[in-house]
Amino acid sequence: MKFAKSMAVLTFALISLGIAGPVLAWSASANTLVSTSPTSKATLTSSPSAVTITSETTLLDLGNSVTVTDPAGTRVNDGTLSVSGTAVVAGLRLLTVSGVYTVTYELLANNEAPLDGSFTFTFTAPKVITSPSPTIISPSATPNDGSAGGSTGVPPLIIAMILAAVVVFVLLSLYAWKLIAKR
Repeated sequence: MKFAKSMAVLTFALISLGIAGPVLAWSASANTLVSTSPTSKATLTSSPSAVTITSETTLLDLGNSVTVTDPAGTRVNDGTLSVSGTAVVAGLRLLTVSGVYTVTYELLANNEAPLDGSFTFTFTAPKVITSPSPTIISPSATPNDGSAGGSTGVPPLIIAMILAAVVVFVLLSLYAWKLIAKR
């Protein structure tokens, strides 16, 4: 009976080590977060155009997700998501509400556990948010003396081609008269 218990304990230990080894090796090579932009807990006074999350391992092109929500929980990312190596960039709409914004992400790398988490940043909206207005530029008259890149008349190549055509026409006409005169 003692022998059976020892064998059971030994078998359990070997099975545990056999299973634990790959699990420990897998978790040791898990993808980790390197940086974010904006950084976690940052306070911003101008609206960022995107959120960038950089991981330690090269990310897959598909399957990643990044969601940015405003203080009311409304999604403010614009739906664009691009992956470049270890970085993922999520485009943002113009932020207009002051408060704490939450970024939630899940990033996928080949043969790695998903890297998921969240961080926050604070945005302080300016008193007045203005959109840049277009500037109307009226066309100005430029002198046509060639100094501003304008045309100075008929280009010399066209004149040369016209003269060459006239010479060919005259020569063909003389040749035609010569053939008619021989008959």
